[in-house]
Amino acid sequence: MFTSMICAPFSTCCCATEQRLFVVAARINFANLGDPVTLVRSPILTEVAPGEVNQRHWIAQVCEIDPRGQLREALSVAQQQVENGAQIIDVNMDEGCSTANRRLTTFLNLAGPEPTIARVPIMIDSSKWSVIEAGLKCIQGKGIVNSISLKEGEAKFKEQARLVRQYGAAVVVMAFDETGQADTFERKTAICARAYKILTEEIGFPPQDIIFDPNILTVATGIEEHNNYCGRLY
Repeated sequence: MFTSMICAPFSTCCCATEQRLFVVAARINFANLGDPVTLVRSPILTEVAPGEVNQRHWIAQVCEIDPRGQLREALSVAQQQVENGAQIIDVNMDEGCSTANRRLTTFLNLAGPEPTIARVPIMIDSSKWSVIEAGLKCIQGKGIVNSISLKEGEAKFKEQARLVRQYGAAVVVMAFDETGQADTFERKTAICARAYKILTEEIGFPPQDIIFDPNILTVATGIEEHNNYCGRLY
């Protein structure tokens, strides 16, 4: 039996190309997953240009757009992104974390009746789980959670994955584990393989609802330990 998963370049950092991330996903096939994995080129991978110059974008981002409560303006941004070809709207309201929960839920409740926005999936993007869960309670249709990881251990990872599954959403899995962010090819593939096995074998997560973000790390920072990051991409 063949299963499938999505490996999509959600990062907009340097060198985050579709080809590079499919190479990472392909290596996961050799990490003792059991059944071979079929890589799926998702519609998510359609490239769009939502207004920022000199960066590659695969999803429209409504990120930190509401520092003054201008949610109507945020709706206009989302509508423009969809009209320009975006197939996912990524919503991040973490700027001013004390109000992120309220702002996100208000935005999603306003966005739901908008036909232009409602025809694409919403990606709830937050570093706070409470904000993500609040958003999951508001969206209609199938959403995407961005993100969960093994950073806080397997117990927390499984707890969050089960909740995402209960809400019927897909999930972005970051290449973090208990020792930190994956910074080598071997660590990226090992962590993704470990997460995949947990999600599919223990949680019952559909493989097609798993999206891996293998962490495209910063380059040319001047920090010595970062010097090899670009070379490690290949």
